[in-house]
Amino acid sequence: MTIGIIGYGFSATLFLIFSVLLLTSWRGRIEGTYLLIASSTSACWALTAIAFQVQESALTANTYQLFEIAKNIAWFAFLLRLLSILKSAAGGDDGLLRYAPVTIFSVSALLLGVELSAQFFPGVRSWGGTASFQLVGHLGFAIAGLVLIEQLYRSTRPDMRWAVKYLYFGMGILFVYDLFLYADALMFKQVDSALWQARGFTSSLVAPFVAIAATRNPSWSVRVFVSRQVVFHATTLLAAGSYLVLMAAVGYYIRYYGGTWGKATQIAFVFTGVCFLAVVLFSGSLRAKLKVFVNKHFFSYKYDWRDEWLRVVQTLAEGPGGNQILPRVVQAISDSVESRGGYLWTLGEDGRYHCTSRWQVDDLSLDLQAESELIAYFQRSDWIIDIDELNKYPERYDNLALDHSLAEIHDAWLIVPIKHHEALIGFALLIRSHSLPSINWEDRDLIKAAAKQAGGYLALLQASEALNRANQFEAFNRLSAFVVHDLKNLIAQLELVVKNAERHKNNPEFMDDAVRTIGNAVNKMGRLLAQLRQGRFESTETKQFYIEESVAQAVNELYAYQPKPQLKIKDNYLEIVADKDRFTAIMIHMIKNAQEATDKDGEVMISVERIDQNVIITIQDNGSGMEDKFIKERLFRPFQTTKGNAGMGIGVYETREYVNSLNGSLTVKSQLGEGTCFTISIPLIKSGTATDRQSDATVEA
Repeated sequence: MTIGIIGYGFSATLFLIFSVLLLTSWRGRIEGTYLLIASSTSACWALTAIAFQVQESALTANTYQLFEIAKNIAWFAFLLRLLSILKSAAGGDDGLLRYAPVTIFSVSALLLGVELSAQFFPGVRSWGGTASFQLVGHLGFAIAGLVLIEQLYRSTRPDMRWAVKYLYFGMGILFVYDLFLYADALMFKQVDSALWQARGFTSSLVAPFVAIAATRNPSWSVRVFVSRQVVFHATTLLAAGSYLVLMAAVGYYIRYYGGTWGKATQIAFVFTGVCFLAVVLFSGSLRAKLKVFVNKHFFSYKYDWRDEWLRVVQTLAEGPGGNQILPRVVQAISDSVESRGGYLWTLGEDGRYHCTSRWQVDDLSLDLQAESELIAYFQRSDWIIDIDELNKYPERYDNLALDHSLAEIHDAWLIVPIKHHEALIGFALLIRSHSLPSINWEDRDLIKAAAKQAGGYLALLQASEALNRANQFEAFNRLSAFVVHDLKNLIAQLELVVKNAERHKNNPEFMDDAVRTIGNAVNKMGRLLAQLRQGRFESTETKQFYIEESVAQAVNELYAYQPKPQLKIKDNYLEIVADKDRFTAIMIHMIKNAQEATDKDGEVMISVERIDQNVIITIQDNGSGMEDKFIKERLFRPFQTTKGNAGMGIGVYETREYVNSLNGSLTVKSQLGEGTCFTISIPLIKSGTATDRQSDATVEA
């Protein structure tokens, strides 16, 4: 039996087995039909090659040539079918699809005609005629096949190449070898016998690659099952055989060129190589890595990763937020491996890891120090701890000594680290699954993916809690600032009373006014103190009042300061609904700001008038003014001021916020060195019932 018969025998056997598998699982899909025809034709082609070697005759030679043409046509039809699907899905140019089939099948028909005519006219077979044309035709087939492979690869989206890359690789082997074979034959005017016999072995390589691609494409109507153990042992045997052949070749070279030391060196080298192979084959870690390699590259994935990812995201996203997301974190990780439940530990503010949640298990109170061995292990490694494996092979986990409280949890199975940006924010302990006794590399990858997604949610939860605390402190600080701002104004009033008391203490009217001022200040300070204790503003009763009365009250309280504010009331009975005390307070703030920005000999003018259904209050001074940039960027931001340490920068901010709450507006016009004008517009609740025009009247305290 020649080497060629063995090679073509391998090819025929593999394609026959693949064809049977395709036929038994065929579901009527067109891609499966094309693939079945191509595989069956390849098997028949290999059988005719065997027949030609066993009995060389014109009949076997012509039959072999006919089946070779048919095999190429079948594979071209399958590849063109895939290309048409990809082109139509992408909506690209189909120029190649219009001309390639016509060209390929025209050449095929011409070659078939030549082969059939050669059976009736054997004399036409000569180098100058049919033989050279046949070689050129077969060479054209090889080139066309490579062009098709290139087009298919370019048309396949990167995320889809995983499913078809072995088809492209296998068909590439077929056409590249044909290109080499027929280019050599065309150059030397005959087919090289050694190359032709070796062609059977190269074609047998195509069947496994196409089968792998078929398992990754359900639309090809095939469900090929190959035992993982068989593939693992076959791969190991093939690798060991290749290693021994390589050692033998190197040993032969040493013996041939080694002189007097050659034979001894050869024996020592081969013996050392065999010992090394034995050590490698008995290495558990190497076998484990080989199993992972075989499973990753020769078998379809155990999980539909798209569905699994959507499941994890849906589990985490559904339901209420806050701390109620914690049990869903455990559920999302547990469902990945059908665990019956689990616990979750998260990092607390005290630096300890607390058991903060559970899912479908009993309550547990157990904290771990940040210095514990488990935490230290997770901080330097992302590896999931299988407690059974840890007990049996502790060296795989750096001889980790697991905390006894964790190890004693009933049916404790897996411990999964949960990290975010390489920081360990927690870990989950899963309870043993009834349906999945152990996990492999793909289960671990799925658990890690779920844990990473859960880590993002836990980090977001921690950031939200920190932000809420910061907002509470900010609200309290803002409240304190407003209270201090109001106290500053009250102190200014009391300071004025004390200042005038020495001079007017014997005046009964002054004493009555001083008592009223002090009583009013005490009431306001009591209310501010209550607000500070409760952490929020509490308004007095909202009611209707005449706005010109509130403005006049503010002017009277500040009339003792320089420059004296001048009030012009153009319209009376301008009624709004608001908190009168608070509105009066913000008017005091605004007028006081105008006084502080103006020299003592300057002017502060306040006017109240009605325009349409709005009351318009203007506060104008001829003081220092403000820059446009300050007005646009800083004026209405809290804690921004032009007074240096003399002001807190919240009066204008508070005024704008309160005016906005009344559906009003606050605008400002200012020019540096010339003064500022604030305009407040607030809707009236009804038209005034009386009007008193006082265009030139001045209200004084």
